[in-house]
Amino acid sequence: MQAGAFYNRLSKDAGEELARVLASLPEDLREAAGKLPVICQLTPGRELLDEGELDEDLLGLFVGASYAEAVTGSNEQPPQIFLFLGNIWEYSDGDPRIYRRELRKTYLHELGHYLGLGEGELDARGMG
Repeated sequence: MQAGAFYNRLSKDAGEELARVLASLPEDLREAAGKLPVICQLTPGRELLDEGELDEDLLGLFVGASYAEAVTGSNEQPPQIFLFLGNIWEYSDGDPRIYRRELRKTYLHELGHYLGLGEGELDARGMG
């Protein structure tokens, strides 16, 4: 399968799964999450890797102001979630069912960061 077709398939599946996740959230959280941009890429781009100490096999990343910071305007970078679909696919060993589960888990993990939860709090909630 060509890279473009592969990405299109992963992206289509991701869009469908993210729509299901959003629909399952409580209304107030769904509204806030629905405004948060989600950028899908196969892998982290060089610009992200060069900015910090990120692994090339990273599944997802939240950048920008958390929900509380966005309200106060204390961060100049807009909040957004990056999902690295190729990495999630590889992590899932090419199993579509596992891919959707890991996509959901990664999205909710990064959404937790947007809501201000740290790694320890996410781990305690089973979202680590």
